[in-house]
Amino acid sequence: MTETTLTHSGQTEPRPAGWQGIAADWSSDQRAFKNVSWGKAMMWIFLLSDTFVFGCFLLSYMTARMSTRVPWPNPSEVFALRIGGSDIPLILIAIMTFVLISSSGTMAMAVNFGYRRDRRKTAILMLLTAVLGATFVGMQAFEWTKLITEGVRPWGNPWGAAQFGSSFFMITGFHGTHVTIGVIFLVIVARKVWRGDYDTGRPGFFTSRKGHYENVEIMGLYWHFVDLVWVFIFAFFYLW
Repeated sequence: MTETTLTHSGQTEPRPAGWQGIAADWSSDQRAFKNVSWGKAMMWIFLLSDTFVFGCFLLSYMTARMSTRVPWPNPSEVFALRIGGSDIPLILIAIMTFVLISSSGTMAMAVNFGYRRDRRKTAILMLLTAVLGATFVGMQAFEWTKLITEGVRPWGNPWGAAQFGSSFFMITGFHGTHVTIGVIFLVIVARKVWRGDYDTGRPGFFTSRKGHYENVEIMGLYWHFVDLVWVFIFAFFYLW
């Protein structure tokens, strides 16, 4: 028996079968997309695809670590920082994590004030988020420099399994690139907020509808994703 669908004019027409029918049903439901901007929808799609990329990296890292027969370097020793004549394990990583999680809080407050159209507080909090993000990247650069001077390379290291270096540089470098890009866009959007571009509808790149601060929310989605990814990197790479 052929199924039919009701059109806007009140007439019925045959419903496609199989996957075409599923696509037709989904595309005809305007309620799923009517209140979502294209920018926000595309950001969700990007974050979903990026989740698969980071997931593949972490799965590859866990596979390499569990399959190697050579002892894996101890993170507490590798990432220890000498302060006052004694080595403190993971102190730099703990500070980096605290800074990045704090930036997630400032970003959430920026989005909140963006909903209220408080231009000054939104811009200041976004710039503060960018400063915290830049601080994180700076500490990561210091960490890279320290390990490189100690002999860590993508093809080997002084402490154990050769896969350690390649896994470390690939995962933390890819995440650090995301943070750097986020810092740049935070500054760009904060500048537009401070100038009042979203209040006046001034044309240009990264300008949303007049009276809407949805680009601030979109940046919030991206930044919270970057922070969440770091939590998994911290757990799997530094604590395991």
